[in-house]
Amino acid sequence: MNIIELNNVTKTFGKVTALDNISLNVEKGKVYGFIGPNGAGKTTTIRIMLGILKPDKGEAKLLNKDTWIDAVDIHKHIAYVPGEVSLWPNLTGGEVVDFFSKLKGNSNKEKKEELYSKFDLDPSKKCRTYSKGNRQKVALVAALASDAEIYIFDEPTSGLDPLMEKVFQEYVYELKKQNKTIFLSSHILSEVEKLCDVISIIREGKIVETGSLNDFRHLTRSQITVETKDEIKDLHLQKGVYDIETVGLKTTFQLDSYKFGNIIKFISKYDITKLESAPPTLEDLFMRHYEK
Repeated sequence: MNIIELNNVTKTFGKVTALDNISLNVEKGKVYGFIGPNGAGKTTTIRIMLGILKPDKGEAKLLNKDTWIDAVDIHKHIAYVPGEVSLWPNLTGGEVVDFFSKLKGNSNKEKKEELYSKFDLDPSKKCRTYSKGNRQKVALVAALASDAEIYIFDEPTSGLDPLMEKVFQEYVYELKKQNKTIFLSSHILSEVEKLCDVISIIREGKIVETGSLNDFRHLTRSQITVETKDEIKDLHLQKGVYDIETVGLKTTFQLDSYKFGNIIKFISKYDITKLESAPPTLEDLFMRHYEK
C-alpha cells in the first residue's frame, strides 16, 4: 500500500521549473531517501506533500488524500521537521514542544522526557538562547514525541553533531519497527545509506534514478586493493577494470561488480597475499549524476 504518491508533478516559479514531471511512491512502513544538492527540488517536493504549495500539473496524495484539497485532515496524521527551524523567541523549548503536542492531541510526557535526555536538550531555556542545533532538537523532539503515521524529515540533522545524528538514526530505526512511514530528504549520503529502504536522486527538478541501495550497487564499481607476491601483468587489458594504480606489488583499481569473479580468478595466479574489497557507496552513484 502506497502511503505517499506523487504522479507527474510539475511546479514552476515564473520561468524557473522547480519540479519537472516527477513521480514517486512510498509504501507503508518504508524509509524513503530523497537526495540531491541545494536547489535540486527537495524542499519544493516536500512543500507540495504538506499542502503548502499546489502543483501546476499532476497529483500528490498522502494517505490516499489530495495534499492540496485535504491538507488539514492529512496534517493530523503527519509529523514534520524542516531543515531551517524558526521558533517563538519568548517561549521555552518545552513550551514549544507542549504546544505542538496539544495540536496533535496525543501528548506523552514520558516520551518527551526521554527525548530531552537523549538529545541533551534543556527544555527550560528560552528559544532565543538556542543555537541552530538546539532549535533543530526542539523540532525533532516535537515530531518524535507525536504518534504520527507519516514522518517527513527535511535535512533533519542539519546543525547536529555526530553523536546527536546517531541518536536520530536510532529513533528512525525504532519508528520503522513500529511500521511507520518515513520520508527523509537529505544531502548527507551516509545518513541515507544507513537508514533508507528506497532512494531517489533528484537533479535540477527531475528524479534521475530510484531504487534500493543494492539496485544502485549493480550500477557502480567496487574499490579493490590487492597485494601479490608477483607483479600483476596485463590487468589493463581485462574488461570491467578501471583506474589502475600500482605501487610496488600493491595494486588498486575500480571493478564492475559483474566482473568480480573473473578478475579475482585472473589475479589469483599472481599469488595473492592480501585482498580488500570496498563496496561502492551511495556517494559514488551520487557523483555520477552531478559531476559535470
